[in-house]
Amino acid sequence: MKTPIDRKLSIAPMMDHTDRHFRYLLRLITRHTLLYTEMITTGAILHGPRETLLDYSPDEHPLALQLGGSHPDRLAECARIAEDLGYDEVNLNVGCPSDRVQSAQFGACLMAEPALVGDCIDKMIKTVSIPVTVKTRIGIDTMDSYEDLSRFIQNVHAAGCDTFIVHARKAWLSGLSPKENREIPPLNYATVHRLKTDHPMLTIVINGGFTDLEQARQQLAHVDGVMIGRGIIQNPYLLAVADRQVFGDQRPVPGREEILKLYQDYIAGQLARGTNLHSMTRHLLGLYHGQTGARLFRRIISENSCRAGAGMEVLHRAMVAVNNTA
Repeated sequence: MKTPIDRKLSIAPMMDHTDRHFRYLLRLITRHTLLYTEMITTGAILHGPRETLLDYSPDEHPLALQLGGSHPDRLAECARIAEDLGYDEVNLNVGCPSDRVQSAQFGACLMAEPALVGDCIDKMIKTVSIPVTVKTRIGIDTMDSYEDLSRFIQNVHAAGCDTFIVHARKAWLSGLSPKENREIPPLNYATVHRLKTDHPMLTIVINGGFTDLEQARQQLAHVDGVMIGRGIIQNPYLLAVADRQVFGDQRPVPGREEILKLYQDYIAGQLARGTNLHSMTRHLLGLYHGQTGARLFRRIISENSCRAGAGMEVLHRAMVAVNNTA
């Protein structure tokens, strides 16, 4: 029987960012933080290169797969595949506002169809034994009252879901780009706090705008967990003290150089399998954020990783450079 997932801190599913290479790097920094894949559509899993899309290192656990879709049977089949592959959780995306996602009838537009979301959740829960969760917004367009949100949560909970990750912004389904939808609608943490107060039996994880661990720790007085997103891209090392400060694990905090050396071992193994260097080194650009030599470290990696035949020497040069300026 699997150990229950500790949801106090998690990393948001982010398209073009939370791929298996970034997740492996993050796992070198924090042992306990829950990691999510990028959103992967049911069509891609059922009809695309499934092995490539869903492959991961066993070191990435605890690990959740986020699905995009709105067809109950297809979602259930993808959930079964995820469980068979050893994922610890399946999460349904009901928060992405992009036009492409809406045209396929999934993402944030599903907030307007709680019965359909309930059918999807019901089918998935009846198919797998791992947790099935929902990531949503606090509202969409003019359907943005607290009563609208609460009804949506209650309807989906009635289908069996008891864990909700709530991005504390509404989404505009037209007029704003996905990037603008992450920044322009105002954050409303109080709405998510109220949701937890009014539904204490549910597990409520808050997402949106958090850039450091102190912010996350303050939120834990109101909700069950905090999800951090793009702040991790700019500064992944902020997670280095998460195991101690959030999860109470008193083992030594890994240093940046230690992390980089371990990631170099990973890169060497991936290069031997034919993986492109840039796809792995791009995740390192924020490792020395705020440190002396960080700009030089980023420049060496950025300018050289994309070159034909680039290999481990790029990492060695970057490490030497940052050490010599420290």
